[in-house]
This record gives sequence, C-alpha cells and structure tokens, in this order.
Amino acid sequence: MSGRTDSVAGPAEAEEAERTEPVVHCEEDEGHEGDVEDVEDTYFYDEAGRARRLATGTGALLTLAGVAAALLRLTGPAPALVPTAYATGAAVCAAAALLGARGRTRRALWLLIAGTMIMALGDQFD
Repeated sequence: MSGRTDSVAGPAEAEEAERTEPVVHCEEDEGHEGDVEDVEDTYFYDEAGRARRLATGTGALLTLAGVAAALLRLTGPAPALVPTAYATGAAVCAAAALLGARGRTRRALWLLIAGTMIMALGDQFD
C-alpha cells in the first residue's frame, strides 16, 4: 500500500482520469491543440479495431478447427457425442466471431472460451 491519494480504483476510472487530465503544451506546439486529441482518438480507435479483428479472426479459426474435427470424428468409430460436441463448440465460436465483428469483444472472448471448452469436452469423450 503506497498511501497515494491520486490513485484510481479500476480501468474505467483510470480511462476517465486520463481524459480529464489537462494536456500540457510546449511553446512549439502553439496552434496545434487539436493534434493531441486527434492522436489520442486515433490510438483509441486503433485499439478497438485491433480487438475486433482479433476476436473475429480467432473465432473464425476456432470455428474451422471445430468443423474439421467434427467431420473427422464423424467418419471414424467415435461415439456420436464426440462430433456433436465439436460441432457445438464450432457453432459457439462462430457466434463469437460474429459478436467480435460487431464490436462486442468481451462477450466474444467469453464465447470463445466456452466454445473451446465444449470442444475439449468432446475430446475427453473420444
């Protein structure tokens, strides 16, 4: 415990604190006050876009892996529950990819975890 009084409680408060802090400009930056805000906005939207692309790409990759595993297990002597679990996990990952594309990256992450766990359950039945 550092005992600092200017610390914030969580990520939401930290982001709000960053936005409300005054921006100190040096004498060379006179006339370019909007540039600092534009750079911060661009950085924020870059982070959001990168998270969206990552959630979509990971969901698509796990969907393809689940479908391929379901088809491989369907043609083999595995019990019927195994390809069903792989296909269900792939469907959950496909839903996560759609949510990731729409910007719901937190929900997409949890669906990716759930889909992977369902596919792992199918692997345990094999």
